[in-house]
Amino acid sequence: MTNRERLMKTLKGEIPDCVPVAPDFSNMIPCRLTGKPFWDLYLYNDPPPWEAYITCAKYFNIDSLMDGYFPLVFPEENTDKRPWETFIVFKDSERIVTQRSFKENGKRTWSDRVNVYYVADPPTHNVDPAKVGLGPVPERFEPLEGVKQVDRGPEGLKHVKALMGDQGLVGVWGGASTCAFGNEQGIYDYYDHPEKHEAWAAQRVEHTEKRFARIMALDVKPDFISVGGSGTLVFNTVEMVRKISFPAVKRVVELATAAGMPTHVHSCGPETELVKLMAEETGLTIIDPLEIPPMGDCNLKELKQKYGTKLTLKGNLHTTEVMLKGTVDDVIRESKKCIDDAATGGRFVLSTGDQCGRDTPFENLHAMVETARTYGKY
Repeated sequence: MTNRERLMKTLKGEIPDCVPVAPDFSNMIPCRLTGKPFWDLYLYNDPPPWEAYITCAKYFNIDSLMDGYFPLVFPEENTDKRPWETFIVFKDSERIVTQRSFKENGKRTWSDRVNVYYVADPPTHNVDPAKVGLGPVPERFEPLEGVKQVDRGPEGLKHVKALMGDQGLVGVWGGASTCAFGNEQGIYDYYDHPEKHEAWAAQRVEHTEKRFARIMALDVKPDFISVGGSGTLVFNTVEMVRKISFPAVKRVVELATAAGMPTHVHSCGPETELVKLMAEETGLTIIDPLEIPPMGDCNLKELKQKYGTKLTLKGNLHTTEVMLKGTVDDVIRESKKCIDDAATGGRFVLSTGDQCGRDTPFENLHAMVETARTYGKY
């Protein structure tokens, strides 16, 4: 059975040849495997992160659920027509800071945010320049050159799916479980001006319906639709999610289910209530990473007992205590525990909690995969 076949069987609620396994190394492990500075991938697209991820998936032979790492963009969705340019406004041996600007009627206007690209860590985006010691308007800047052009449109998706092949499944974003609270003011507005977020919620439903229609009109379609969001219940209550972001998520899941397209939620942090919401009120296919305390609040065995026939669970080895700091024996023991807790009857993918750290020993990742292939036999 190929990796792709194993995953498809699992998502359909059928029994595969063994428990699928997909540790979450979406970000740092693929970069580390290239041996290049992280900014080569995230700033210069050399290679782009999604290609590095696929190479990494093949290296460790995981059952890859590539959750929205390819940023599919449709031309119709680009509503900002200003002639933006990107400049380097700071650079040293540890980081590169970029800032966008555009020139209109002879006057240059700068964005009020910068992006910071690190040599050995993932970037941080939309940062206040003051937080990295810069002013709102750079004192000096230079053109950003040497960026490899990549196709983020439908042709790019074709390329990514061809690269993935039988190694797994490729998903693209169709909605988001997180709310529109980007800062403190957003929280204040939720209570002081609820009409703003009510309007946003309605707009999101309309936007996701249009995006889903564009996705389904593609010649080469993704294998599943991503509708999650990091830290959904970290800064938002269940009530906030239900009012603001859930209507669009529920609608996309309805449309995808009707079209026979699996749907996926990734949401690190507390997630038990989100699993309950998705299992009881939507037809969601799969949810991860089901983190245990202190990063999350999930008990895999209990979630399997309550919801394991309604959706596929994906999780949940601790990414620091087990994967980063643990021994091979620790990884094998905890992998077996997860399989014992959640594999019965299928609908389970062995994975980690959120995001394996950059320095996770490769032997631990290999041990996790091997345990699924052997101990995870049905």
